[in-house]
Amino acid sequence: MRPADLSRLLLLAAIWGASFLFMRIAVPVLGSLPTAFFRASLGALGLLALLLLLRPAWDFKGAFRTCLVLGVINAGLPSVMYCLAALVLPAGYSSIFNATTPLMGVLIGALFFSEAMTASKAAGVALGLFGVAVLTRTGPVAFDLPLLLGAAACLVATLCYGFAGFLTRRWIGHLGLDNRLIAFASLVGASLFQLPLFAGSLAWQPPTGWGGPEVWLSLAGLGLVCTAFAYVLYFRLLADIGPIRASTTTFLIPPFGVLWGALLLGEPLSWDYLPGCVLIGAALWLVVRPSAPARA
Repeated sequence: MRPADLSRLLLLAAIWGASFLFMRIAVPVLGSLPTAFFRASLGALGLLALLLLLRPAWDFKGAFRTCLVLGVINAGLPSVMYCLAALVLPAGYSSIFNATTPLMGVLIGALFFSEAMTASKAAGVALGLFGVAVLTRTGPVAFDLPLLLGAAACLVATLCYGFAGFLTRRWIGHLGLDNRLIAFASLVGASLFQLPLFAGSLAWQPPTGWGGPEVWLSLAGLGLVCTAFAYVLYFRLLADIGPIRASTTTFLIPPFGVLWGALLLGEPLSWDYLPGCVLIGAALWLVVRPSAPARA
């Protein structure tokens, strides 16, 4: 991996690690669905402003609708899932569960996209899922139904990410689209998907209040930095290093997620995180480590 790619991975991990912090600030005040909608829509508006400033060629090469669908899978549904999880899980927990994305990518690639499932990758998937189970039992949050539902929401999000990486490569990877256009169309698709959910939540249970500057600064950071800017980085990485390696940024997110939560939200820095994190880290190493070329 080139140093430039590694630098982008680290930057993306730091940014996405902060997204769990911002969700923990906004979701308790606004609710899960409004927070998810504002994240996608602010991200789309931020990218639109960037594109109008840079004036790239608006050529989607006939793939605009495809990008909208990818946005539902890669941004719309995962954002809803993580915002639901933010109601019950600390930022550090969600960021650790998010690290299972490469494991889901390997599993989905083998099941649906004819990717080779080596013994090392199979062992990594099994060990990673065991690590998730250990984390839910030994972590600093009480083992109860809300914890299980929050963990399940995070795993649904990682499944979506796993599918999205391969679908992006299959559907539009060969077209040579500008990664900024892909990111913009994806966030438009996510916003359109979340709009009826947002409207329904307002009709069913509107927020008791719309928060103060802290909440809206968190939404701005979530939408403009953790979504608009981060998605440009992510789609560039998808094109340069492929979906499996690009998804390894999730391995780097947990330290940032736990750190931001501890520094800015007062979440506990507990050794109880360690057993599950070590197992998930070992699983990711098994998945992404270089393998010997197969014999003819």
